[in-house]
Amino acid sequence: MVYILLLIGLALLIKGADFFVKGASSIASNLQVSPLLIGLTIVAFGTSAPEATVSIVAAFEDSAGVAIGNVVGSNIFNITFVVGMTALIYPLRVESETIRKEIPFTLLASIVLLVLVSDIFLQSFTANFITRSDGFILLLFFAIFLYYLFEVARRNRERGGVDTVNSAPSSWGKNILFTFLGLAAIVFGGDLTVDSATGIALSFGMSDTLVGLTIVAVGTSLPELVTSVTAAIKKESDIALGNIVGSNIFNILFVLGAASAISPLAVDGRIFIDVSFMIVLTIILLIFSRSNFKIGKIEGVILAVAYVLYMVYVVLRN
Repeated sequence: MVYILLLIGLALLIKGADFFVKGASSIASNLQVSPLLIGLTIVAFGTSAPEATVSIVAAFEDSAGVAIGNVVGSNIFNITFVVGMTALIYPLRVESETIRKEIPFTLLASIVLLVLVSDIFLQSFTANFITRSDGFILLLFFAIFLYYLFEVARRNRERGGVDTVNSAPSSWGKNILFTFLGLAAIVFGGDLTVDSATGIALSFGMSDTLVGLTIVAVGTSLPELVTSVTAAIKKESDIALGNIVGSNIFNILFVLGAASAISPLAVDGRIFIDVSFMIVLTIILLIFSRSNFKIGKIEGVILAVAYVLYMVYVVLRN
């Protein structure tokens, strides 16, 4: 039965992502908002809903390994496998704003996380924790990011935004319905997929940290993967890359911020290697983005292979 539920969850993710990208990109055009901004906000936050749900529930249940591993593992999966597979389908065009601001902000969020979990090294504590105070710091950075997005949207509207066509009321209703139905299917499908996959994994005796970094991380990132791949097929590369960058920022600042504000999260010492790897990957993504302002198939292969090697390392380590 659990395998059937897993297949149902995957089907909901795929169809939901198709509806979500279609509705969101249409709303972006109607509102004179750039597809990149929609990718950074509505699409990114929507596809990160499973991560938020899993990590916050894990915080309530004192499963810090799952909460932190889910976020770090999801971000690594996004940068490597999601970007890699998307670029293989259709080269990702990278806007200068993304190179100068959004990706560096992702890097900043990753470095802030590394600093906040380094209690033993920086403050000579007996254990590493993401405390409630750390959580509020992360949420403050998230508020700054939201303010930046608001300013981008305001400047975009003042410049006249993007080319748009007048939509009939029925078209508006259809686009909104597609967006919400797609989001609902993504969230429900992601939750169903994660629950099923986790049950299968635990039945094989995997630890909760390993489950968080692998099965749960990949499961909660399936919406990003399916949404970005769908956007690439539709040649909406701005939405595809914006979705990935926005999701990673949302995961670190909001998901971990909210989870640790609810309950302090004990940090497994091994997670430092994963966080450091996430930072290195973000730098690599920035370097790849600066090459001709696009991420092509060669870069996509490199990133996808990097994830496979990382998975081999994590499994052997645990």
